[in-house]
Amino acid sequence: MLRCTASALFKSLAVWGGGTMGSGIAQITAQAGVPVTVVEVSQARLDASRKAIETSLLRIANKKCDGDQGKMKAFVDTVLSHVTFTTDEAVAAGGAELIIEAIVENIGAKKELFGRLDKMAPTSTVFCSNTSSLSITEMASATTRKDRFAGMHFFSPVPMMKLLEVVRTEEVSPAIIEQLTAFGKKVGKIPVVAKDTEGFIVNRLLVPYQMEACRLVERGVATFQDVDTAMKFGCGYPMGPFELCDSVGIDVIKFIVDGWHAQYPNEPLFKPSPLINERVAAGKLGKKTGEGYYKYDSKGRKIES
Repeated sequence: MLRCTASALFKSLAVWGGGTMGSGIAQITAQAGVPVTVVEVSQARLDASRKAIETSLLRIANKKCDGDQGKMKAFVDTVLSHVTFTTDEAVAAGGAELIIEAIVENIGAKKELFGRLDKMAPTSTVFCSNTSSLSITEMASATTRKDRFAGMHFFSPVPMMKLLEVVRTEEVSPAIIEQLTAFGKKVGKIPVVAKDTEGFIVNRLLVPYQMEACRLVERGVATFQDVDTAMKFGCGYPMGPFELCDSVGIDVIKFIVDGWHAQYPNEPLFKPSPLINERVAAGKLGKKTGEGYYKYDSKGRKIES
């Protein structure tokens, strides 16, 4: 078995996609002192990614440095010195020991990207997807490196959430899973290993829980406010299922459930919810749109009715 000494850890990364997840992954990698390249399709998106990372680092620096402006700037500059931003896919792929994909949650787009990267990256490069619900095995089928292909599912916001799901397929090398787990620890995460199956661990438990909460409301058992109150004060959860759904994005939950339902149409746990469908159709997607099950102000704080 591979011993993950310092020499076995990845020394360079490339993150495809500079959105919320990709920027967060790049940030924690840079904070660990590992060179990372963010790849996007335009300079405007790269600028947005850099701004997001810088803003997040300033928040951390403010606490870390007790508001000392000189120390804050030094901290931010040091971390950012480990990040490169580029639109050049070939250069980024050619120099990365590990590539993490964090683009749109669409299996076709991901397979097309990995098929393209497979031709650009060295055969030794490990490929990972940050997907929360799509098949790692299907993505790996677009490449010639199934033994070096796995999932690394980070949770949002990446700099704050400690968990990392490392997802193994039937064909991936155990040594690669060990390497990815060790890397997760290096960037400050608590890794768990899951087989490539619908939702892995967290979403496989969480999404059916949220769907059953919807069905309680749809059947008139309780209001969504009372369901949230019951789960917070009865089970000690920090958020109820509807507050959590607003935080994640109601459209995200719908996307996951619709995909599972299409694959397993006879599974009642994955049956679509009218409550969710109505809100998505109305554009009420949660905190990001200012309204979901609850209403929110411009800073994302819940407006108490």
